[in-house]
Amino acid sequence: MANTEYTNRIAQQYAEEVVPALTKKFGYKNPMEVPKLVKIVISSGLGDIKDNAKSIQAAVNEIKQITGQQPILTKAKKSVANFKVREGMSVGIKVTLRGNRMYEFFDKFISIALPRVRDFRGVPTDSFDGKGNYCMGLKEQLMFPEIQYDQVEKIRGMDVCIVTTAKTDEEARELLRALGMPFKK
Repeated sequence: MANTEYTNRIAQQYAEEVVPALTKKFGYKNPMEVPKLVKIVISSGLGDIKDNAKSIQAAVNEIKQITGQQPILTKAKKSVANFKVREGMSVGIKVTLRGNRMYEFFDKFISIALPRVRDFRGVPTDSFDGKGNYCMGLKEQLMFPEIQYDQVEKIRGMDVCIVTTAKTDEEARELLRALGMPFKK
């Protein structure tokens, strides 16, 4: 019986090109030292929930279409009177992608979604957190091909956080650059 296991393009590129290149550049002794992607977390705040209750379901459906995975609702930990938020109220949604879904999303994100951003010149290189993780904010969900412009009730932003095993920001930057992340020059 033939092996019908599907390997994502990014996962294959990582194994065949990125590992040898990073090993040569940073002088790793063991292939397990080479940084890799661990997970991608996509989160979105829902500030308009108190005004329109069905906007939660619309936002959940959009994130579900983009990621291919059911998002979870995040609850407020404290009440904040100025924002009219009570403890336990739903204030956002998030999805954590790992494995094949993570590689699928990353591939779609860098090759389809980012080039669709208006006046796109690359992603900033200074959005690393000091521990090898990269986080960036997106202004709208319309850049993803799954979202139909006519069916969007409100333009929402989202945060995309790419978690790696890199020890330093330089290693993480080289990993993401080798995987195809379009950084600004």
